[in-house]
Parts: sequence; C-alpha cells; structure tokens
Amino acid sequence: MNRRWTARLALVAGVAAVAVLPAFAGPGSILLVLVGLAGTVLTAAGVWWLLSRTGWVRSLAVVLVVAAPLAVLALYAAAGLLWVVLVSLGLWALAVSAGRAALLGDDVPAMPELPAGRARHPFLIMNPRSGGGKVGEFRLDERAGALGAEVVVLDPAAPQDVAELARRAVRRGADLLGVAGGDGTQALVAAVAAEHDVPFVVISAGTRNHFAMDLGLDRQDPAACLDALTDAVELRVDLGRISAGRGPAHGGTERVFVNNASFGVYAAVVQSPAYREDKARTTLEMLPDLLTRHSGPRLVVHAGERRLRGPQAVLVSNNPYRGDDAAGLGHRERLDTGRLGVLSVDVNSTAEATELLLLGGRSRGLTAFSAQEVVVDADAPAVPAGVDGEALMLPTPVRCRIEPGALRVRVPRHRPGAPRVAPAVNWREVRRLALTMGRVAAGRDTR
Repeated sequence: MNRRWTARLALVAGVAAVAVLPAFAGPGSILLVLVGLAGTVLTAAGVWWLLSRTGWVRSLAVVLVVAAPLAVLALYAAAGLLWVVLVSLGLWALAVSAGRAALLGDDVPAMPELPAGRARHPFLIMNPRSGGGKVGEFRLDERAGALGAEVVVLDPAAPQDVAELARRAVRRGADLLGVAGGDGTQALVAAVAAEHDVPFVVISAGTRNHFAMDLGLDRQDPAACLDALTDAVELRVDLGRISAGRGPAHGGTERVFVNNASFGVYAAVVQSPAYREDKARTTLEMLPDLLTRHSGPRLVVHAGERRLRGPQAVLVSNNPYRGDDAAGLGHRERLDTGRLGVLSVDVNSTAEATELLLLGGRSRGLTAFSAQEVVVDADAPAVPAGVDGEALMLPTPVRCRIEPGALRVRVPRHRPGAPRVAPAVNWREVRRLALTMGRVAAGRDTR
C-alpha cells in the first residue's frame, strides 16, 4: 500500500472513530466521553497518591486505581455501549498507526552507514551472567571463536577490570573491540575503543539492551549481532561523558555513558541496599519522602541559559529520547546529533501529577530539551546517580557533556531493527497526502 492509500486509511479510520460514538450512542455520546475522562483523571490521581502518600491515603489510592476504571466499564456495559467504546478506540489506534506509516516516507536508515572492512584481530568480552545467561544459551563464545575472534568470558566469581582487559588487547594488536553484556560493561569498553579509535561491536546479550535497540540490532537473537564481524557497515555515534566534583582537569575522574545518567528519585531508590532484595517494597517505602522533597538532595540543573531548581528527577541522555507519544518513550532515533537529551520532572501537586500522567510530554511537570553540556548541582556534597544502570554516589557538581562522533560502531549490514524515523502524526500532512494526486501523493516530490 503506497503512502496515499495509507493516508486515506488513516483519515477514514479517524473519522469513523469519532463518528461511531454519536451514531450508536446518540446524545449520550457526550456523556460517554465525560465519564471516560472522569475515570481517567481519578485513576491518574490515584496513581500519584499511591506513589507519594502513606497510610490510609495510600490504601484509598489503591481502591481508587482499581475501582475507577472498573466503574467506567460497568457504566458503559450497563448502557449497552461498551462495544461502541471499544470499536471507537480500535479505530483510533488504526488511524494513528496508519498516519505514522503514511508520514514515514521512504524506508531509509536514520544514521549514515559507512563501508567497513573485516577486522583481522577482533577481541570480544562476554559476561555469562548478563541477560539471564544468553552467552551460554546462544553459544556466543563458540560462534565468535569460529569467526576468528579472541574471546574472554568473564568469571563471575573473580571480578575483572574490563576496561583494562580491552586496553591490553589493543596493545597486543586487537583492531576491533566488542562486548556481550549489559550497557554498563559496553560503556566501559566503548570508552577504550573511542580512546584508541578502533571499531566497537555490540552484542545484545544484556537484559534490556537499550543501546543495541537504538543501533537497530536484533535483541531477540544476540548471535545475529556477530554478523558485524564478517559483513558490516560502520556508524559514527556520539558518546556521553560524565565528570564529578573538580573534574578530570583537576585530578577528578571522567567516565563514558552510552545511554543515560539519572539523578533524583530513581537514582536514590536504586542506591538503597534494600533495593536488590525487594525492589517493589523498597520503591514504595522511599518514594513518598523523595517525591514530596522531605528527603534527598535538592537538585539544581544548569544548561546554557536554562536553570531548573528542585526537580524530583533528571535524566541526561546520550542524544535525545523520543517523547511525542508513549510508544516512542525510551527510544532514540539517532545517536549522532551531537546533543544531550534532558528530561526533568517537577511535580508539586496532585493536579500537576495528574496532568503529567495524562499528557506526558505536553504537561507542565515535564521539561524536555537538548544541550551540549549539562551541570547537575545540589545542596549536598554528593548525589546518587545511575549511570547506564550502575548506581553511584558522585561528588557535586556533576558535569555531563557530549562528544560527537567519538565512537565507531560496527553493525551487521542486514539488521531487521535498523532505526527508522517515525514521526508524530501531523493530521494536516496526512490529509494533504490523502487528497493530493500524482508525484506528491506517491512520495516522489522532493520539495
């Protein structure tokens, strides 16, 4: 189906989603919408109270979170109109999906791909515990060895300095470094690869594999990533760098992050010794004081002329995350923009929290922007931070900066998940595509 017909499908489905309510519910359609909105608002308020309160208020919040949507569904069913609402929601989902597909245009990778030769002495580090044991499950060490790579499988009982292992390999003549493990391990070895300007290979053997996802790698089959050793293209991607206290210029330390560095609520929770034993309980116990600012350092964020005072949470990412819809949250379309992404959450009331839960990136409680350098300070000598999933205590101020094009990443030439630009739905543009004939409708007009 070409873009014109996909756009037409989006328009028809969107109109049908709106029309089905008055067509079958009559004047009651307005009441249907109001009841649905009221239930959604009450549910969102209940979620905020559940996270930010204790005692009987939290118990009431649990009841509200469960009862509000059930009550809405019961009212719809009692009126015999539940099916109408479900059909309307389904049509709207189809309209949004088709609208995005129509605006996507040609299926072109977001980041430029450069030709890459085959490495003569690849060196790979593999963590057998990552991702629940994917290294052993997919026989990654055997397969990589058969392709001519030198492989070091880490011993969980004897912690090793993976950055030093990578440096030694380069000194011995390794012309490619790779990691099968979590994002934190990947960041340590990526720093060495960038330092020596050798290509880096990511093998998606971690639990979440955020970096692998944004590179377009197959997260379900880590063995497919090994194709980067034989038939590869090269991407030039940015690296985030974080320094704390006085910084490296004055004797401090600096480290790389491939995904993000978080400060505030989440970082404080994962810093707790009890978090590993019981994540849910520890989170629920700590969140009320953190969200209401009764505990934890008060953050101040500086980025150019911007200054944010007292946000509950800050996320600084290596390139901005998408935030135009729930489906895009957590995904970076590009890793080569030369900009840090910054997300800051600052909520001071139930109304603001409800707005944040309902509107996401369009709410007042969420600030999103990009910058080349971000400084996170606090009214404390050190702040908890999560750097690519690793819990740290960093002396203030903490400086984050972007290093454009610092890392050469080898990826398989053919990878099913190559990043694609998936824009938010612009209904005016969808309508133009649907109604325009000829070259423009077919996507061949270059204007």
